[in-house]
Amino acid sequence: MRNSLFDVSNKIVLITGSSRGLGYVFARGLAEAGATVVINGRDKERLTASVSRLSGEGMNVSGYCFNITNTKQVEKQIARIEKDVGPIDILVNNAGINKRGPLEKIDENVWREVLDINLTGAFLVARQVVKGMISHTSGKIINICSVLSELGRTTVGAYATAKGGLKMLTRAMAVEWAKYNIQVNAIGPGYFRTEMTEPLARDPEFDSWLKTRTPAGRWGDPSELVGTVLFLASRASDFINGQVIYVDGGLLVSL
Repeated sequence: MRNSLFDVSNKIVLITGSSRGLGYVFARGLAEAGATVVINGRDKERLTASVSRLSGEGMNVSGYCFNITNTKQVEKQIARIEKDVGPIDILVNNAGINKRGPLEKIDENVWREVLDINLTGAFLVARQVVKGMISHTSGKIINICSVLSELGRTTVGAYATAKGGLKMLTRAMAVEWAKYNIQVNAIGPGYFRTEMTEPLARDPEFDSWLKTRTPAGRWGDPSELVGTVLFLASRASDFINGQVIYVDGGLLVSL
């Protein structure tokens, strides 16, 4: 009984932006737990390599290349996934980018790109996927927020704005779709060592600041997020809705 609460075997999961980084870690973790996983990305070569790597390890994984900010591509490819693989039970809105710069100098196109990928893309994909979830009166949507959904820091204004918006979008989705037995929650990672954060990890000043600022005294390992994803994807979270679980080594609760 206890183990069945966290059972995701035979569930179909779509994870956006998952050919590398945290999304790839989520894909591996859910596939290892028995889910059928669909990964997504814009780089077809990288996507193919990631699918091949995971499939070669015996996992049930396929890949679909599309831009989550393009409405027509989203509609077409999700229809293909539902036809080829089956109805999507779990959506992980993971795709995101961070482009740094002072707010007074940031280019408008960069601002729009960061908001489009981190926030609007999550809306467009969820809007399409939820149609099937509503028809089956069942579903899980997990949005990947950030500690910057709560904090402001210099040079990351566009990213923080997008992730703050994603936190509120999570709540709006939960309020609208809970009546269909759909749970919408989010995970707010702190600082984890990934390809995107590696330049920060190699910066002695930032590395020292982070380790001092975080009660755990270290960077997070991406594998430490898998348990939270599995929890929110499973029956164990059936009466949790509209919440953000911060996985940050205590950063947000520390002065």
